[in-house]
Amino acid sequence: MLTSQSLEKAAEELSRLPSIGRKTATRIAMYLAKSSSEEVAVLANALLELKEKIKLCSLCCNITEQDPCAICSSDKRTNKVICVVEEPGDVFAIEKTNEFRGTYHVLHGIISPLDGIGPDDIKVKELLSRLTGDIDEIILAMNPSVEGEYTITYLTKLIKPLNIHISRIARGIPIGTNLEYADELTIAKALEGRITL
Repeated sequence: MLTSQSLEKAAEELSRLPSIGRKTATRIAMYLAKSSSEEVAVLANALLELKEKIKLCSLCCNITEQDPCAICSSDKRTNKVICVVEEPGDVFAIEKTNEFRGTYHVLHGIISPLDGIGPDDIKVKELLSRLTGDIDEIILAMNPSVEGEYTITYLTKLIKPLNIHISRIARGIPIGTNLEYADELTIAKALEGRITL
């Protein structure tokens, strides 16, 4: 128990953030308590602005402030190749490599029956609606997990009848690692060595 209810509440809320444990949350709360009101207000306003301005791209479902997003609306990108990823952070990880020139589709999760997450709970319908045009290839870039493999299998069964080339990123990324945390070279090599399904 901390010495202040407001400090305790702030630490509790911060600990809900991904990869922020209780100790780190308490350190952040204490740092903020020592910061000036102006510094805390700047942070609070940045978070509120984030919630007000961020939306999903109507094409790829990535987070953006404009619709369509900068990637989907770029004339330097090909719309014929779509890389399907789990989360927006995966787009940022792949973009850091400067190797991929297609567009993306963000599922916002993966199929996980044990967690009660089915195809209707992620952006599968939105992906399928994009496949009516002139698409040459779908790259499935799920994280290497049991759920990721299940999602790849499910999507492959849906897409194969459409006669679109399906590939997956190579297995250069270790099991249990998220794309968001892999280095640029590993992701670039995994994209280069993708395999056909």
